[in-house]
Amino acid sequence: MAKPVIYGPAYSTFARTCRLALEEKGADYDLVEVDIFSGANKAPEHLARHPFGKVPAFEHDGLELYETDAITRYVDEAFEGRDLQPADAAGRARMAQAINIIGCYAYPAMISQIFVQRAVVPMKGGTADEDAIAAAMPQAQTAVAALEKLIGGNAYLAGDRLSLADLLLIPVYEYFAQTPEGQKMLAEAPNLQRWWDKVRTRPSVEKTRPSLG
Repeated sequence: MAKPVIYGPAYSTFARTCRLALEEKGADYDLVEVDIFSGANKAPEHLARHPFGKVPAFEHDGLELYETDAITRYVDEAFEGRDLQPADAAGRARMAQAINIIGCYAYPAMISQIFVQRAVVPMKGGTADEDAIAAAMPQAQTAVAALEKLIGGNAYLAGDRLSLADLLLIPVYEYFAQTPEGQKMLAEAPNLQRWWDKVRTRPSVEKTRPSLG
């Protein structure tokens, strides 16, 4: 069986989620860097993999996929190792709910707006857009509150075992926590802090931790 290939930059939260899934399964893989900051995601060869010019894209044994949720579900079901989806209907529903909260609400506010303005724009020589940050704050706060309530007293987002939802949140949480807004907001979310203290030292998390700048 050929090694799976992930196309996307190591600093991408979504590419990192796919890598986390493969690491948790103990599967060997190749990462082909596609630097979105330089526009490599719009190059013809990448658009052939992902027609919307996003990352990551994925290949394995002739199968071509894009969209993180599809990739990680395939990884969980195609490779040996720990199950990354709950076995029960309620747990799977909770996992799906958390995945949608993170992808639809948390990521656009916390990463696309706040983190990008605080970290990426200055790194590229620009100045943070304070209005954009302020506009993103209510949605970020709502997302944090929703995830805080969802995890409750559980160890992980979908219950007592690590799931794909946790792997989606890990890169988002880690970047958001590097911003002053994130530090303040997350300090008021003890359930998420407890969860982060549990997952942050996992070998998969440490091995895939990116470096910006």
